[in-house]
Amino acid sequence: MTATKQRPGWQPLRLREHREAHGLSLEAAGDKLRQVADRAALRVAANFQTLWGHESGTSYPGPHYRRAYCLMYQSTEPDLGFRLPLPGEEVDQVAALPMPAPDASPAVTEEAAGTISRGLDRVTDATQGRDPLAGEALKDRVVNAWRGRALTDGLTKPVLVLVGGYAGSGKTEFARFLGDVSGWAFLDKDSLTRRLVERLLTSMGGDANDRHSDLYLKEIRPLEYKCLMDTANDNIDCGISTILAAPFISELNDPAWLSRLTNRCRAKGVEVAAIWVRCDVDSMREYIEFRDAPRDAWKLAHWEEYIQGLNTDSSPPGVHLTIDNRQGAAISIADQTREALRKILG
Repeated sequence: MTATKQRPGWQPLRLREHREAHGLSLEAAGDKLRQVADRAALRVAANFQTLWGHESGTSYPGPHYRRAYCLMYQSTEPDLGFRLPLPGEEVDQVAALPMPAPDASPAVTEEAAGTISRGLDRVTDATQGRDPLAGEALKDRVVNAWRGRALTDGLTKPVLVLVGGYAGSGKTEFARFLGDVSGWAFLDKDSLTRRLVERLLTSMGGDANDRHSDLYLKEIRPLEYKCLMDTANDNIDCGISTILAAPFISELNDPAWLSRLTNRCRAKGVEVAAIWVRCDVDSMREYIEFRDAPRDAWKLAHWEEYIQGLNTDSSPPGVHLTIDNRQGAAISIADQTREALRKILG
C-alpha cells in the first residue's frame, strides 16, 4: 500500500458503495479481488483489513490494487473515487477487450473487434495528434490483426511498432497489451539487454545500475538499442510483425533517425509506426517506487533534477499515436479490455 497523502479527487466512500452495490462483504470482496488479480498477474494480497483501510481512507491503494479494483467492479479509477477524471475521460462506463478462440463465430469475432476499437479510441490522447491518419491506420491494423487471428491468416505485410515513453509511464504494459490483442511479437529492451548491460558496466568500472552517467549514455546505451533493433530486424525479415518497448526518447525526438528506420523498413516491405505513452510525473514516480528496481535508484535520489529533463506536456514529433496514461487511465482500460475479451469469448 502507498503511504496516505492528500490526493485530488480521492473519495474512499465510493469504493465501499461499489462493494455494497455488488452485495459483497469485506471478506468476499477480498477473495474476489485476489482471484481477479491472479488472472491479471497483479501483485495483490487482499484481506478484509486491507480493503477496510482503502474504504475508510486510512490507506490509499497502490497501482496493482487500483487496477484490480477496476477489473473487479468493471469500472474506472475516477468512478471508484481514486482520483479526478482526466479532461474528456469517460466515467462510469465499462471498458472492454477480448482474446482469440479458434471456434469463435463471425458475430462474436466482430463484437470483440468492435470492443478493441472502442478501447483504443478511449485511450488515445486526441490533444497530442501528430499524424492522425497514421494513428488511425495503426489502430485499424491492431483490430484487423485480431480478425486475422480469429478468422483468417491475417495481414501479410509486417509492421514494426515502437512503443516509447519515460520510465514508469506504462509503455511496457501497453506494449504487452498490444501484443496480447494482435499476436505480434513483443520485445522489451530491459528484458533483452539488462543482464548484459549490468555486466558490461561492471566490467568497465562502472555501477551495474547506472543509467545516467556518460559511461552508460555514450558507451552502453547505443549498444542496447542496436541489440534491440537487430533482434527486431530478425523478426521482420521473417515477416513477423513486432512490437518494441523502450524509452526511445532520443530516437523519437530525432526525425532523421525515424526517417532512416522507416526508409530501411519500407525497402523490405515493412511498415513502421511509433507510439508514445504519455504520463504525469506523480504517476510515474509512484510506479517507479512500486517496482523497486535498482536501476531507478538515481532517479529517485535526484527526482527534482531528473524530472527537469522530462517533457510531459507533448509527445515527440515522430509519433503517430499518443496513448494517454496519465494517472494510469490507459492501463486500467487495457486491463478491462482483456477481461471483457475473456468473457465474450468464454
